[in-house]
Amino acid sequence: MENDSRQGILRKTHWVFDLDGTLTVAIHDFAHIRNVLGVPQGTDILGHLEGLPEAEGMRARALLQSIEEELAGRTEPAEGALELLQLLHGRGTRIGVLTRNTRDNALTTLSRIGLLPFIGAGDVLGRDDARAKPDPDGIHKLACRWGVPAAALVMVGDYAFDLQTGRAAGAGTVHVDPARAFRWPELTDLAVGSLAELAQALQASVSSSWSAICTISS
Repeated sequence: MENDSRQGILRKTHWVFDLDGTLTVAIHDFAHIRNVLGVPQGTDILGHLEGLPEAEGMRARALLQSIEEELAGRTEPAEGALELLQLLHGRGTRIGVLTRNTRDNALTTLSRIGLLPFIGAGDVLGRDDARAKPDPDGIHKLACRWGVPAAALVMVGDYAFDLQTGRAAGAGTVHVDPARAFRWPELTDLAVGSLAELAQALQASVSSSWSAICTISS
């Protein structure tokens, strides 16, 4: 049954990726960012900023934007990111990005790491385009854009917010964790240590499907 579930995830043709720490090498020091912004440790940064008085919130969001822009200028692709997106794109998969970053920063990052050619510009949603994860709004918007039910999508991410988003929308979930701690098994349909590992699993699934077809045909 577990293998059937895994194969079901791998055969889906609409995939949504978190950006920072999933498609990119994780470089965000969120403890430091909270200190700079005056956000209590352990508190959701975006949620805290939304609750500030208007003028203070605008200043804090501008500072956050400058921090994120600096980070976007030195991001690198995660292991296997290019291989995976090439593989998905080659089989006709629709690929989207759902990030708590801004859409502009996401587009800059995707261009920098060479992944933008595989993703339609309209399929990149930032925090100003949909309610921030873990709200499933972004998944529903992409599903609507693609003309499929949310259950047809896979949400791939490195953090609980990504997995909660997928679960809340009824989408499949893939947890990418280089440490292989896999802290949220109740939210995870498929767990991998890297996108390279996910690409290998996907390639094996495709090969298995072709093998089955050839066996039936013969």
